[in-house]
Amino acid sequence: MKGVLLVNLGSPDSTEVEDVKKYLDEFLMDERVIDVPWILRAFIVKGIILRTRPKNSAEAYKRIWWDEGSPLIVLSKRLREKVEELVSVPVALAMRYGNPSLLAGLEELHKKGVTEVLLIPLYPQFAMATTETILVLAEKLRRKYFSGMSFTTLPAFYNHPDYVRVLSVSIEESLRDKEWEHLLFSYHGVPERHIRKSDITRSHCKINGECCRTPSPAHQFCYRHQCYETTKQVASYLGLKEGTYSTSFQSRLGKDPWLQPFTDKTVAGFAESGTRKMAIVTPAFVSDCLETLEEIGMEAKEDFLEKGGEEFHVVPCINDREDWVKVLARWMDEWANREEETVTVKK
Repeated sequence: MKGVLLVNLGSPDSTEVEDVKKYLDEFLMDERVIDVPWILRAFIVKGIILRTRPKNSAEAYKRIWWDEGSPLIVLSKRLREKVEELVSVPVALAMRYGNPSLLAGLEELHKKGVTEVLLIPLYPQFAMATTETILVLAEKLRRKYFSGMSFTTLPAFYNHPDYVRVLSVSIEESLRDKEWEHLLFSYHGVPERHIRKSDITRSHCKINGECCRTPSPAHQFCYRHQCYETTKQVASYLGLKEGTYSTSFQSRLGKDPWLQPFTDKTVAGFAESGTRKMAIVTPAFVSDCLETLEEIGMEAKEDFLEKGGEEFHVVPCINDREDWVKVLARWMDEWANREEETVTVKK
């Protein structure tokens, strides 16, 4: 029997400091998030970050928390419920960090008699700190608890025509009655070393711009290339003129080199250089969350306005849009109705 497991990032169980601390501990101690030896990672996370950051993060979560709970969890549940109504196979939901856990999601499918699982990481672009860590943990759990299960993984869909169309239409609808001078595509940042570690050719990625434009097998797992390709394809779909849009990367931790340009500096730079009306979209996220609602919708907006900007339009994530629900359902049905095939994923 076949079934589907949707997997998103996760969220604290509440805005209480202890719950946020527990969540950050699980998240940041992942060796594919902070990819340094365990002893150094423990010193950084437990000895430094968890001493101060939980309180500040708890305050940030309070700013965006809904009556129903974490926006990311609520929106993910809505997505699962809508999709399941359209498909003939069971659909479960899990989070890589926090609850419902990956183990709980697989157990739910197991109890329904599912032996073939389609894993759908809810990330359009592949990254070792997002998609890869889901696949690694899922395989670990399969070997330990569900040896009779087999997995197929939906590949990164950053350039899939269906996804590009849904994202483009969402932008078009959100900005239809608004004036804007520049549209910024803001993706979550990752350390540059993650890009090099994901290079299956071990030589292609130089992070100089040219490598992302040069065809290579490395692009299958190159987060930077996939982000710029999403921007390129959406801009083409919408007919955007050169100079009216750009790409940046938000959120960074520590002093190591991260992907640039940085979103916060980019937003401030546009305001200071005379841009008065700006729009921003966050295509690395399928569901609105702390990084979109607070970091972009509040902090970036406040910074833009303080530095002279007048209007700052934030395009919502595709969340549980009906066209996105139908696309996911069709992908699931296509998988469920075809013969078994081998899918190669990066381990």
